[in-house]
Amino acid sequence: MYILGISCFYHDSAAALLKDGELIAASDEERFSRIKHDNGFPHHAIQFCLRQAGIGPEDLDYVVFYEKPLLKFDRILRTGLATFPKSWLAFREALITWMNEKLWIRALLQEALPAVPKDRFLFIEHHLSHAASAFFASPFDEAAIITLDGVGEWTTTTIGKATANWSGNGQNHIELLKETKFPHSLGLLYSTFTAFLGFRVNNGEYKVMGMAPYGQPRYLDRIEKIINVYDDGSFWLDMDYFQFHYSATRTFSDKFIQLFGEPRQPESEFFTLATHPQKDHPAWDDATARKNQHYADIAASIQRFTENAILKIVQHAYDITGSRNLAMAGGVALNSVANGRILREGPFENVYIQPAAGDNGGALGAALYAYHVILGQPRKFIMEHAYWGEGFSQAHIQAFLERENIPYEYIEEETALTQKIAQALVEGQVVSLFQGRSEWGPRALGNRSILADPRREDMKEIVNTKIKFREPFRPFAPVVLEEAAADFFEIDDPERHYLPRFMLMVAPVKKEKWDVIPATTHTGGTGRLQTIREAWNPRYYQIVKQFGEATGVPVVLNTSFNLRGEPIVNSPENAYRTFSRSGIDLLALDKFLIRKKKTT
Repeated sequence: MYILGISCFYHDSAAALLKDGELIAASDEERFSRIKHDNGFPHHAIQFCLRQAGIGPEDLDYVVFYEKPLLKFDRILRTGLATFPKSWLAFREALITWMNEKLWIRALLQEALPAVPKDRFLFIEHHLSHAASAFFASPFDEAAIITLDGVGEWTTTTIGKATANWSGNGQNHIELLKETKFPHSLGLLYSTFTAFLGFRVNNGEYKVMGMAPYGQPRYLDRIEKIINVYDDGSFWLDMDYFQFHYSATRTFSDKFIQLFGEPRQPESEFFTLATHPQKDHPAWDDATARKNQHYADIAASIQRFTENAILKIVQHAYDITGSRNLAMAGGVALNSVANGRILREGPFENVYIQPAAGDNGGALGAALYAYHVILGQPRKFIMEHAYWGEGFSQAHIQAFLERENIPYEYIEEETALTQKIAQALVEGQVVSLFQGRSEWGPRALGNRSILADPRREDMKEIVNTKIKFREPFRPFAPVVLEEAAADFFEIDDPERHYLPRFMLMVAPVKKEKWDVIPATTHTGGTGRLQTIREAWNPRYYQIVKQFGEATGVPVVLNTSFNLRGEPIVNSPENAYRTFSRSGIDLLALDKFLIRKKKTT
């Protein structure tokens, strides 16, 4: 039985394909369209999934959409009418969009996949899709579930309970016990501060998280004026401070500006005493540095507030479910700093977050919910890794290189290949690693990664400014052998945890290691680590292991293989183009090594 899940028309459109309940393929549309956070209909992602399975549309048994468009349209109508006339512009634009496209999802699906019978198109509520994407990919027999995002149809937050049937003798069940509805939303609260700090909503939230360590949470009292969070984790926004419920152009109100000051200008220079203690920034002046420190303090405040609110929700989920296990999904579940605190401070023994926790993961969740709950099929799948995207054969790569007359060195023997790459890292070169199938979700986990030496403090600036062309405050991830993780990070029993293998948690770096891996140790002494096991990714593992054998440090700097403003590379063509436009020294396209041409 083949079931195709689809998400689109908000952000991060995607498709995922199941065969008899097991994941075959999953990818965001952006990887093919090359439009970051592409929200259009995922034609390319669908075709990839079918191609990967070797089937045609006529072989699909069901096609499942990740939310119910009529319920969402109901929210748009009611909210627009309730806030009219302030909402007239946003309301008009929303009506045009919905009447032209979003309201006719069933027709669009049938047009794109005409071979599928009309009665085989299903629609699952947004937060049920999120819940299923986490629980039915987890290893748990039962779990508490928390979903947190901006908004689905009406819902923004849920707490639930799920049980699994692995044997075929019982039922799979997901029950959402509590929910919070629009406009009250932790995701939209965080996005409001994202916009205030000069970043794009649904794109720059992780930049706020990256800016936060350069500040102090001095403004928690001001945030508490605009949102109340109660002991059970429920919350209530004072909507006088917000405009996201009626404006298409601004998320915060004038009253918000009166409370927090003038918003930060997008793309403006960011430097503070924390980032440049010697005042060596070329555009340094004290007034700008103080202003930037104010913004950093705001980022630190909303980050800390969000963490504290999530911890209250987590505690309440534990209280009402009594489960030892927690599965989480939704865009807010990508807040890796909060996730680290959940693992260290929360009441649950085990925590699982599916690597594509945002709206892209809704495609997977919709398919899983249909298979396990609607059709009642037993479970058989656990998402142990994230490599579900497109892969390319050596023949494809070689044909591309020879067609473009690109010089390369081919290394057949695997140990010789990994030793060459590891040695390049030891020598201070920046290496882009392209191998196997691309990652599912927003993190590069060794198949579409840029790697560098974490021991060099200047490597952070080199990769940010000369290769990624992005803000200098953005941190990098340390990838570490799973068996060595506890030597470098404050993490107990790393083999048991799923979050670090998907790069979904931040952990404190042991103080004696701060100076050992300075390029991946963020301000305040933390790192968003990825743990790796040889069984998951042998080549990646061996590169880090051999680097460790040469240096005594089994840790490598890892960041996504893309330039600023672009999606992570998907194809060899994408990879070479990115390599040629950046300061990367060595490109490893599977077993083909490409170096920059020397200039005289």
